[in-house]
Amino acid sequence: MSLSEYLTPEHIRVPLTSATRDEAIRELITLLSPELKDAEKAYQAVLAREKIMTTGVGNGVAIPHCKNEACTDFSLALGIHPDGLDFNAVDQKPVHIIVLLIGPENNPAQHIKLLSRVSRLLNNKAFREELLRAPDAAAISAALEQYDNAL
Repeated sequence: MSLSEYLTPEHIRVPLTSATRDEAIRELITLLSPELKDAEKAYQAVLAREKIMTTGVGNGVAIPHCKNEACTDFSLALGIHPDGLDFNAVDQKPVHIIVLLIGPENNPAQHIKLLSRVSRLLNNKAFREELLRAPDAAAISAALEQYDNAL
């Protein structure tokens, strides 16, 4: 399983222009809307998941995610916010790298596998630094492929 299969350059936004966590999530949902049956339902499901527990995992990273009937297959979107956003992260630091994962409700095992792979990849400091330096979606896509293949 390669994340590049799910995270194409069309699903990458550099830079995110949103001023809040919720706006950033909506900005990323918009990138995925062609694949979603109901983008608003997916957005509300991600926000509901955020209310349960923050997806700001630390080191400037957040991985908002949900399982929802609005999605028939797994979709990933990635955004870089230059100033950082408040995600109420576990380390209380601003989030600069946001990876959104939305998947169907009927495949929890694949959902966990994708979350785990995203998490392992973003745990790599060199990869995070390369994402933050990347000027555009093509550069992020190339870095993703390089680091993902090394996992």
